[in-house]
Amino acid sequence: MDDTIGFPDPGLDLSDGFKPHTSHWGVFSARQGEAGLEVRAYAGDPDPNRIIDNFPGALRHQARITQPAIRRGWLERGPGPDDRRGRDEFVSVSWEKALDLLGDELARIRDTRGPGAVFGGSYGWSSAGRFHHAQSQVHRFLNIALGGYVRSVNSYSSGASSVLLPQILCGYEDITKRNVTWEQIAADTDIVLAFGGMALKNSMVAGGSISKHVERGAMEAARRRGCEFILVSPLREDLPVEAGAEWMTCVPGTDTALMLGIVHTLIAENLHDQAFLDRYTEGWPVFLRYLTGESDGQPKHAEWAAAVCGVDTDTIRKLARRLAGKRALITVSHSLQRAEHGEQPVWMGMVLAAALGQIGLSGGGYAYSLGAIGYYGRRVNDVPGPTLGQGRNAVRDFIPVARIADMLLNPGSAYRYNGETRTYPDIRLVYWAGGNPFHHHQDINRLRKAFAKVDTLVVHELAWTATARHADIVLPSTMTLEREDIGYSSNDPLMVAMHRIAEPFGLARDDYEIFADLADRLGAREPFTEGRTSRQWLEHLYEPTRASLEARGLEAPSFEEFWRRGSLVVPQQPDDGGRLRRFRDDPVDHALPTPSGRIEIFSAKIAGHGDADCPGHPVWLEKSDTPKPGAPCFLVANQPVTRLHSQLDFGGHSLQSKHRGREVARMNPRDADARGIKHGDIIRLFNARGACLAAVHVTDGIAPGVVQLPTGAWYDPMDPEDDAPLCVHGNPNVLTRDVGTSSFAQGCTGQLTTAEVEKFTGNLPPIRAFDPV
Repeated sequence: MDDTIGFPDPGLDLSDGFKPHTSHWGVFSARQGEAGLEVRAYAGDPDPNRIIDNFPGALRHQARITQPAIRRGWLERGPGPDDRRGRDEFVSVSWEKALDLLGDELARIRDTRGPGAVFGGSYGWSSAGRFHHAQSQVHRFLNIALGGYVRSVNSYSSGASSVLLPQILCGYEDITKRNVTWEQIAADTDIVLAFGGMALKNSMVAGGSISKHVERGAMEAARRRGCEFILVSPLREDLPVEAGAEWMTCVPGTDTALMLGIVHTLIAENLHDQAFLDRYTEGWPVFLRYLTGESDGQPKHAEWAAAVCGVDTDTIRKLARRLAGKRALITVSHSLQRAEHGEQPVWMGMVLAAALGQIGLSGGGYAYSLGAIGYYGRRVNDVPGPTLGQGRNAVRDFIPVARIADMLLNPGSAYRYNGETRTYPDIRLVYWAGGNPFHHHQDINRLRKAFAKVDTLVVHELAWTATARHADIVLPSTMTLEREDIGYSSNDPLMVAMHRIAEPFGLARDDYEIFADLADRLGAREPFTEGRTSRQWLEHLYEPTRASLEARGLEAPSFEEFWRRGSLVVPQQPDDGGRLRRFRDDPVDHALPTPSGRIEIFSAKIAGHGDADCPGHPVWLEKSDTPKPGAPCFLVANQPVTRLHSQLDFGGHSLQSKHRGREVARMNPRDADARGIKHGDIIRLFNARGACLAAVHVTDGIAPGVVQLPTGAWYDPMDPEDDAPLCVHGNPNVLTRDVGTSSFAQGCTGQLTTAEVEKFTGNLPPIRAFDPV
């Protein structure tokens, strides 16, 4: 499969006034025409992502913020804890007044409490451009102007796995970006066992730019060659139809038990690769005692697994036999570890791949989160890309990213993380630029209480999201189409000159300009800007790429030429299997970066932490959040199809996917019939934490006992004065739990919870999420 792009680029058609641009979901060109904004996908993309169709309706939507605004209570009474956040009205002010007030508040916090009282809450995903990347901008500003900030580590997507994998296998990027590629799967894989699937809606987006969506084509090519795909998921759409997958459902959250039953069968029938386990792994005998029941009295055989996971015994045994002796690839999606005890399926998936002896082979072994994002399973670029320096953060304190509400509600309290007992800092100011915690975070009603505890909440935002509505100071920022930048990803060879397509909306300003003026008020303009304009920064950030190309004797166009052409193709590293291939070839000279230098099936280090909810090898742990009276259904809150997270939910493509203005949930006909629910009805989903409305799609593509409602519908409380209001739009995070995966990783558990569903028969409340404030 050809994963290269020709140069000069034939796909970026810049005729008729179209200009090049890019996004997290694809390269495109655009222009402002008589009928408004027009966009067209990059012609070199074999499978363009339609999320770009959100841009035309979003660019000048009424939800955009026109000018700076201050919450009335903060403006009149000054900073301090206030439960009126999210309930109060806003007062429009000039940029000068907003920046003066904010500059004074930042100076007050810096001088009286220190930078350790500031949380830099950006989560990224704001732009595929490498300069106007909100997370980099806000962190650079806080480091230079204040001396630092309390930061977050890891991500909502991979909070458990990113802590675990480096300790038992190799670095997170080594396993996700430098391991098994889509090219290898198309050419070499015999069978793929995908726990949680590889849904195209996830791999269609990337952290930077993405020029070619190759996943669908790779799976289709592998299937034509004879590769088998087996999907283990409550959702049939977690693999595309092109994979021709066999669909297997187990009780949600029990994948670890299923894997244990498979490995037990491999051992019992002598189908495992003992030579691989002896040469490349650490701690197999310890795990084997658990697997056989020697250590706890319960063998993890197929009969035991069947009783836990709901897959019959014969199916488990036959699956083990199908995997043995083949070029088998085990994949575990992000979704499995975004749940209670999420570390366990990640670890156990690796053990299954090791028992099969496949790790390090082309197209085989273990590919954690393959398909979770667009730059996994790709080659790595061989020249440096544009990177904005963020300065030095003098504050050493941090929190796991999903523990923000815990931190704000419990300053000074102790918590466990990665074998340490840490203390939550006392945060007085939260600065958020890029990201929307009312999408990412769980238990929104609890989050509202947490944000009420700080002195000041500052938000840069292009539209009136729920986060902006809960802020004290709201500064309108530009959309990516309204600024110049360089689009780039370390795993995509096409660098894009992102031309400005439209003028800023209202009084919106670039984050860089906002921070430059704030830095001026704090005596730090020169170190923040280094005397450069935005365009000069782009030229500066482009130079390392140009110089590297020149040093290698490759065409190295000047910045002006790159900008005129609109794109540049950079060389990529060979598809050589990375660290895991080298380890398999020579486990002595290319030992893994684990304590033993080998694959750690048992980790003495993790066992030494003494955390009962994450012992020293993968185990089956009973869940506390399981169906029960009052919440008898599993609720899967996964990523949406028609937008990235909650971005541009008011865009045309996203709005077209809704029904009667609501987000659409899916449920099995058996569950719908039992509740008198029909396709297209409005339903109420509820549990002890909250409730929301949604439309319903009744389908046999979802397992019985499961309801699926994607995240990203903007939180829209029917009565903001209530402490636990009904969300009328369909945000599932009013239902999800705000607890960590374990005391080891403290990852997000937002993928899976429980709820009840009923038909909604009242007067349908209006949608106000996109109304201007």
